[in-house]
Amino acid sequence: MAIPLEIAGDDGIPNGRRFFKGRFSSLSALLLPMLLIALWWLASARGWLPEQILPAPSYVLQTAGDMIMSGELLYHAAVSLRRVVFGFAIGAGLGLGLGIAMGLSARLEDYIKPTFLAFAQIPTLGWIPLLMLLVGIEETLKIIIIAKGALVPITLNTFSGIRSVPGKYVEVGKALRFSRWQTLRLIVLPGAIPSIFTGIRYGLTHAWTSLVGVELLASSEGLGYLLVWGRQMFWLDTVIIAMIVIGLIGFAMDKGLNGAEVFIQRWKKEGL
Repeated sequence: MAIPLEIAGDDGIPNGRRFFKGRFSSLSALLLPMLLIALWWLASARGWLPEQILPAPSYVLQTAGDMIMSGELLYHAAVSLRRVVFGFAIGAGLGLGLGIAMGLSARLEDYIKPTFLAFAQIPTLGWIPLLMLLVGIEETLKIIIIAKGALVPITLNTFSGIRSVPGKYVEVGKALRFSRWQTLRLIVLPGAIPSIFTGIRYGLTHAWTSLVGVELLASSEGLGYLLVWGRQMFWLDTVIIAMIVIGLIGFAMDKGLNGAEVFIQRWKKEGL
């Protein structure tokens, strides 16, 4: 009796083995969180720390349910997401434009890059005292801080990606008599996509952490504000819930960008 052979994918790995490998990888990723939750439960059950410092997982879960049902948690999460969307869009747009401009023009690089690198060395939260004096503590401050957090990694990675495109590819475009726009659209940008997406992912991470930081210092709503409010009232369950939501949203955004990058790379590979 003939034994059926496993069908391999493009990378030479049998599809069945890839399926089980993917499932095992997903389960492995859950192992550490499950261990941490088990340790948390054990520490709470054994009374290793007072309940005021480490509330039980069941109590935190009950508080989270109450905050969801009342709409409080969703409201603060929505406020933070709205801020990060606006700020990140501004920072990403400026970063892509500046990175492409410096990557295509050595003269612009000479003029702008040294000053930009000095600007990038100042931590994002270090700008808050000056910006508070200039724009106050309202939404404008938060948008600027978020945009700055996204601007630096996106600019530098876009610049690096543009410059890493092999010169022979550009020469092919010249041989085909491509215009500058065609060369940029068909040769330079597709070749720079991996580096650009790396910058976008780092930029979104920096924007999200900058948002939480500025909300900790100057806000009356948002997830960062929940952290401060919970600490001031000594509601550690609220602090833990806010931390978990911040981590989950950041993780989800990073995975979403990773999926978008995989899709675009596949599109580029297939030449669609």
